[in-house]
Amino acid sequence: MADNELGDFLRARRAAVTPAEVGLPPGPRRRTPGLRRAEVAMLAGVSVEYLIRLEQGRDRHPSPQVLAALAGPLRLTAAERDHLYRLTRKSGPACAGLAKDPVRTVRPGLLAVLAQLEPAAAMLVNQVGDVLAATEGFRRLAAPIGLLDGDPPNLIRYVFTDPRARDAYPDWAHVADEQVAALKDGPPRPEFTGELTARAGEEFAERVARVPGLPRAHGLLRLVHPEAGPLRLSYEMMALPGDSGVRLVVQLPADEATAEALHRIAPLRLVS
Repeated sequence: MADNELGDFLRARRAAVTPAEVGLPPGPRRRTPGLRRAEVAMLAGVSVEYLIRLEQGRDRHPSPQVLAALAGPLRLTAAERDHLYRLTRKSGPACAGLAKDPVRTVRPGLLAVLAQLEPAAAMLVNQVGDVLAATEGFRRLAAPIGLLDGDPPNLIRYVFTDPRARDAYPDWAHVADEQVAALKDGPPRPEFTGELTARAGEEFAERVARVPGLPRAHGLLRLVHPEAGPLRLSYEMMALPGDSGVRLVVQLPADEATAEALHRIAPLRLVS
């Protein structure tokens, strides 16, 4: 029934997963090849009674932590995790008293400043990691690793949900910590945090609990570029107090080898 899409989806996924797929013995007298409720509940760390309430539509707003816990035993793909999260938000209550929406547009003065930074790799990002504007120098670094594929491109989603990020950043754990710190350095964003918790699970949730909201204003970033090879980039991050959470990030070669590698890919490829 369309009025219990969440429950229908959970039951369908439970029926589609065999015990062997999650490391359980088949057991005797199974009426269906899928998992029993008790098995899903045990693997997810929730009670059987709570799982029954979800499947029957008596609780339609589980927390992002519960969604992340269920995603494992139900063997959800990234797209299915997104779908599960959306189902819990369809009839969710409106959030009151939250911080105002992140900035989505850039004023002309900042765009003019950004243009003066060419050919350096530079970008303007808001507090939830959306890339609002970027130089072509940044685009030729970011496009080949898939960072610009989102609409809008988002640094935090890329780091935690795109498998290419782990190949692109040899120091992935450090990059992930810094992205969470930047997210927490400002007003709470429960909807965005909930979405990432549901999609990325423990990798994201434990950092939200552990990492303070104090991103480093400068440092070294290692990047493996498909065309330029291994790069070492010095970055400077500057908050723009008059633009509500917008940050300017500039990345420069940290050594001669990186400078030469960037020079080899200097012909700019326009990215829409």
